[in-house]
Order: sequence, then C-alpha cells, then structure tokens
Amino acid sequence: MNNWKGIFVIVVTPFTESLELDADSLRREVRFCINAGAHGLVGPANASEFATLSDDERKRWMEIVIAEAGHQIPVVAATTSGHAVSAVALSTFAQRIGADGIMAMPPHILHPDAQGCHDYYKALNDALDIPICVQNYIGPIGTPMPAALLAKMCRELRQVRYLKEETMPEPDAISATIASAGDDCDGVFGGQGGIYMIDEHLRGACGNMPACQSTDVHVAIYNKLVEGDEAGARKLFNQLLPLINYERLYGVALYKEVLYRRGVIASKVCRAPGKPLDAHALREVDSIYRDVSSLFKIG
Repeated sequence: MNNWKGIFVIVVTPFTESLELDADSLRREVRFCINAGAHGLVGPANASEFATLSDDERKRWMEIVIAEAGHQIPVVAATTSGHAVSAVALSTFAQRIGADGIMAMPPHILHPDAQGCHDYYKALNDALDIPICVQNYIGPIGTPMPAALLAKMCRELRQVRYLKEETMPEPDAISATIASAGDDCDGVFGGQGGIYMIDEHLRGACGNMPACQSTDVHVAIYNKLVEGDEAGARKLFNQLLPLINYERLYGVALYKEVLYRRGVIASKVCRAPGKPLDAHALREVDSIYRDVSSLFKIG
C-alpha cells in the first residue's frame, strides 16, 4: 500500500461527554470513511486534536483505527512529537502494529532550525521500514521548511517518500516543492481542509488530506479531476464551498458538528480550545447543512 494517491482523510478523535476517547465512535468513523470512498486514513493529526492526547491515548487511537481498517486502505499514523526520541518511539510502535506509513511535523514546541529538522527526520528514517510523509505546516504549531530542504530530505533519506505541503500560499508552495523534489519524492499532498484541492491537482499534487466530515464529497471531486472532468469537479466543489468556508472559522468544532449530524459520532465534545458554535453560528450551520446535505452519499 505504498502508492499513495487521492483523498487521505484525517480521522477526528471522538470523545465521550466526560472527555474520554470514544472507541465505538472512532470505529464507526473508520467504517464511515471507508464506505465513503477514502483512499487512506491519517491521524491522530491536527484535526484529531493530537496535542490534547497522551501518548497512551495516541497508541490506543492507532490500534483502533488500524484494526478497524483491516488493511482495506492505507493507514498513516501521525507521530509528531516534541523530540526525535519520543517521535521514534511512537513511530516504531505504529509500524509494529501495522501502520502503512507515518506522518510527522518537526517538533512542534522546539521548532528546530533546518539542520535540526533534517536530524529529526533522519532519526525517523533510520528507525523505520515504512514510508514517511513530512508535514510542512504553518505556525504556530508548524515549523515551515523551504522546498530545498524538503527535496534534500527526499533525496538523502530513504524512507522520506511523501510530503504534505500546507505553507502559504499553499498552491505556490506545492509547485515549488514538486519542482525542487522531482522524482526523489513519490507524491506531494495538499491540506488546509481541501480548500485549494483543484488548484493543487492541476499543479501535480497526488491528493489532499482534509478532515473526514465530507469524505464522500471530497472523493467525488477528486475522482472527477482524475477523470478529466474539471468542470464537474468545480461545480461540486462550489456546492461544498460554503461548508468549507465556515470550517475555516470553527475548525474541529465544526468537523464534529457535521459528523454528529451525519450520525457518525455520538458526541460533539472537543478537548482542544477553540471557537464554540454559539446560537448564531448554529443557525448558519443549519442553513449551510441543509444546502449541502444532498451531496452526502452515506450517513
């Protein structure tokens, strides 16, 4: 499962009302993503509230998702950590239990320089036999890296095969990264909730990694692009765009609101601090959801 292309969704972390990991909802979410046509599953990453999870919870998350996926599609374990030592420990655990690859940002508190980033990924490279996806993300949690450094790591580190580019302006960054890395990289994914996915595809991206609440629609858009139906992809994208725009305001809270409305998760509770959906926001969500719900094929 090393030829990664398409919509690799970030699986959000469902919690119970008492803020415990909701294993049943997480399993249901995995089945939802697979039934919706996802080409891969990723997490626990930013949209999974990884920074609020203990290492034990992250391991349990991986165990649940990998087991439920059952090798139907690739599972990429997100293992960003505060240091190479803990990142290697989490990544080798993921490899042992059957992850198809790992994705990691540089240490999200220390924010190392270019050599420090290279050393961090070299430690992961030397410990693993599965592909590594380097996540190049904006601050404050990310440590933006130039295209030349990304290309150098693809060239020098055997397991660094994929990149997820999320620095801004993202489509331009994807072009620069593809041009710099060339054949040394097996593929560059976009992110940022899929808002630039059409432009990314036309520039040569191999796919996108949005959160999973609209998996079926993101997959339908991607499939139209692959089939050469750019007009059809744009029409469908523009129908989904009001929801994508509102997600930019509320992030995980809105991802969970949609998944809850679709019957996938049992609670909308978030651990991550953010902007709550007040009565006015929920009224707007009601209108947006009413307009986009006809696009949803399952749930």
